[in-house]
Amino acid sequence: MGNTLSLQDYLGTSLPGVVAAYLDPSGGDAITEPWIALCGVELHSDNSLTLVFSEPHALQVDQRLTVHLDDRTGVAEYDADLGVHRTSYKGLVEHVGKRRVIVTPIDYELWYSGRIVSRYRALGYEHPHDTRAEQPLPLTPLTAVPFPDVRETDNKIGVMITRAPSQPHTTVMAFLSCEDDHLFCVTYPHSFKAQLLRRDHHCQFVIDRRHRLQDLAAISTEAQLCSLLAHQVPHDHPLFAPLRDAFIAKSPWEESFFRHPQVELYHLLPQA
Repeated sequence: MGNTLSLQDYLGTSLPGVVAAYLDPSGGDAITEPWIALCGVELHSDNSLTLVFSEPHALQVDQRLTVHLDDRTGVAEYDADLGVHRTSYKGLVEHVGKRRVIVTPIDYELWYSGRIVSRYRALGYEHPHDTRAEQPLPLTPLTAVPFPDVRETDNKIGVMITRAPSQPHTTVMAFLSCEDDHLFCVTYPHSFKAQLLRRDHHCQFVIDRRHRLQDLAAISTEAQLCSLLAHQVPHDHPLFAPLRDAFIAKSPWEESFFRHPQVELYHLLPQA
């Protein structure tokens, strides 16, 4: 199912992408530490993709993967509508070359602002049932607000990768980065990524600085991949308000979201 416009109509013919996959050596879809790479993506009118890697990859035919696509390259300022097209494209590898991979779509929803503008689901496909129990996130170990990383003041959005069955899930996230590799993000507890984090507290985060870079080689060189363990900062925690205020100072366009009484604040710490 879908509409008459292709992803190419919304996103253009090429852009950077973040690829994530479970490289299960048994050939299955076991949920493991995702393999993640930044690559060039060529979009085709039939919604298939060609992934172009700068280095050899480990993908194989029939591999399920997720390609995060969005058109924020070169965008430095946002407003409350978040006028960026973005999708967590679930696909299947159809053909493999040394540095080029052809992927066909299984399922995606393309979001713009707070609405879906295009969607596709392959005939007969159903989201895999997630049997993992939800567990509360551990509480943040912080006792003081870390100093914000001034190098990322103008970098508002990154890509979070969470662990869904069969294929990882990706989403753009406003983030606050601080010294000593502390990251913070905010979301609603009913969001899919929040549900996934309660089932597996591990995640990855890609900071690629494409807000000020246009060339894929430069974006790849600048990109930072963080492997993290999510903790919660409850509303009644003494650091919740000052961290929220630091978030708003960095991204004032999301102030109403950050102040919503239902949002949850997550502290993402590098894995030991």
